[in-house]
Amino acid sequence: MEAVLNFLTQTGFSQLADNWGALVMIIISLVLAYLAIVKRFEPMLLLPIAFGMMLTNIPGALMFNEVLFADGHIHWDLFGGAGGVTPGLLDYLYLGVKLGIYPCLIFLGIGAMTDFGPLLANPKSMLLGAAAQIGIFMTYVAATYLGFTGAEAGSIGIIGGADGPTAIFVTTQLAPHLLGPIAVAAYSYMALVPVIQPPIMRALTTQREREIVMKPLRHVSKREKIIFPIMVTLAVALLVPTATPLVGCLMLGNLFRESGVVERLNKTAQNELINIVTIFLGISVGATATAEAFLTWSTIKILVMGVVAFGLGTAGGVLLAKFMNLFLKNKINPLIGSAGVSAVPMAARVSQAEGQKANPNNFLLMHAMGPNVAGVIGSAIAAGVLLALFL
Repeated sequence: MEAVLNFLTQTGFSQLADNWGALVMIIISLVLAYLAIVKRFEPMLLLPIAFGMMLTNIPGALMFNEVLFADGHIHWDLFGGAGGVTPGLLDYLYLGVKLGIYPCLIFLGIGAMTDFGPLLANPKSMLLGAAAQIGIFMTYVAATYLGFTGAEAGSIGIIGGADGPTAIFVTTQLAPHLLGPIAVAAYSYMALVPVIQPPIMRALTTQREREIVMKPLRHVSKREKIIFPIMVTLAVALLVPTATPLVGCLMLGNLFRESGVVERLNKTAQNELINIVTIFLGISVGATATAEAFLTWSTIKILVMGVVAFGLGTAGGVLLAKFMNLFLKNKINPLIGSAGVSAVPMAARVSQAEGQKANPNNFLLMHAMGPNVAGVIGSAIAAGVLLALFL
């Protein structure tokens, strides 16, 4: 009977009775899994994040030990058994996040899947991608007024770039204790692009502006597409060296795609590599969402500021397009400015959908892809600026 009682006290059910926070986090993880499976909100990452969140909050499972990463540092001595800590599976997977490996590999895959042709065909769209990053820096300023430190505010602001890997890359270096809520906010809002952006787009544009039909894009040569990733890497690395890991991997993946001489590497980056890393990244990020780290007032502030950052980024791109039209002979449809956030290609599809609602003969997808891929580069540069400021 003593052995039976000892077993019962060690079960997760028994420990949940004294740990309501873990129970709340398990319920939240199930809600996120529902959104991923049933509502299809960014399921590729939201589902593994939800499952990682569930695993880390099961009492007694010991799959993730926060003490190994206390104070924002990796305590390698504890991985060797010092201090009586036995590292769990998620501890080892989280090393890829903490060391900045997973986000860079994700960018490698994104680069291999991205066609920069629309951006090269209409270089003005680079300005729209840059304007959409205003949400990052305005939210950074607002977050400092809410009591966050500069490093924490920078990590919160990067949510406005609508780029999950970039948000994770910055947060692991500037504010690792906020990784759970920031990652969940970043990917949740990426999934909600079709919900958040349209009201802002319609509020800032007139019916006549939404009906603008843009001229077909010019053909972009193979030589241009090969030179572009090399030139961007050199320019960004020399201007903002701290952005080199993200931009360098993004452009290397794109060079795989455009060079035409490493098709096996290109296919691997687009498929096997990015799929494997996505699984590891999602589970390990979800593991950081423990009750102690997630169930705080700071988390509520982060979720609110994330929406603000995303909305400001959307508005920034639309308003710059309207301003540019004051000087352009061939007008830009302001709807493509909202695609300046780097949620590729979802934001471009939203621009296309809104354009067709206003004018069924309007096809904005390829035009919107220009600012969309510019936003990927812009968010990486913004991340480099924040890292340079606070590291």
